[in-house]
Amino acid sequence: LFTTASLFAGFVGLLWASAGRFEDCALAILFSALMDGLDGRVARLTNTASEFGVQYDSLADLVAFGVTPSFMMFQYALFQYNRLGMAVAFLFAVCSALRLARFNVSASTPSTDRRFFTGLPTPAAGCALACLILISPFLPRIMLGALPVIALICTAGIAFLMVSHIRYAAFKELGVFKAHPFRTLVLLVSLFALIVASPKVFGPLVLFGYILSGLIHTFLILPRMSRIAQRAAAGATQRDGEAQRDGATKDPVQPEDKP
Repeated sequence: LFTTASLFAGFVGLLWASAGRFEDCALAILFSALMDGLDGRVARLTNTASEFGVQYDSLADLVAFGVTPSFMMFQYALFQYNRLGMAVAFLFAVCSALRLARFNVSASTPSTDRRFFTGLPTPAAGCALACLILISPFLPRIMLGALPVIALICTAGIAFLMVSHIRYAAFKELGVFKAHPFRTLVLLVSLFALIVASPKVFGPLVLFGYILSGLIHTFLILPRMSRIAQRAAAGATQRDGEAQRDGATKDPVQPEDKP
């Protein structure tokens, strides 16, 4: 039922986008994301999780976060670029399908790291385009003329992020919450207060911060951790070599003379 509600919101969003009600379409995409976040948890709580539900959820996600956002962006701004705009809109839709297919395959692999997603999750990508619609009235006037260019770049860039190997936090492991419960609680309450104060401004900022966090983690934090691990391994190898050399230079023990 929750997955069907997500699919229905995506379908209604298509109708609203075709009628020029872009803000309503963006809100429908966000509602789909809410339903998508609840369906799996409700299934696990009620012991009704199944492989059928997993596949159905992916098909609903393709409509709600792939087809609907791409059609919305084409109707909103990309139509000005004719075939180029149509190509970029289709690129977003097909990257959503590829991302969902790759996720379904990797989910069945036991060795997959559950702490991170490989590539930007499709719901986050669809919500990012929806947030671009919601935040556009608050942009400076100097940027309004460049809004079609921003829409073109954001649609193409987010499409490539979905099929990239950039790692994004999955928030499925509760280790951080258990290790720092008070700090985590303060952070979540602060974010909630900001979003409630101005949802059309701080909501998109939080989502764009999540997109930026994957880039920072992949291109800054992971290489630094790799360098630290390499130095530690090189130091351990050097210490082992020195220990072997020290043992080789010591005088061997002479056996006792036989009578």
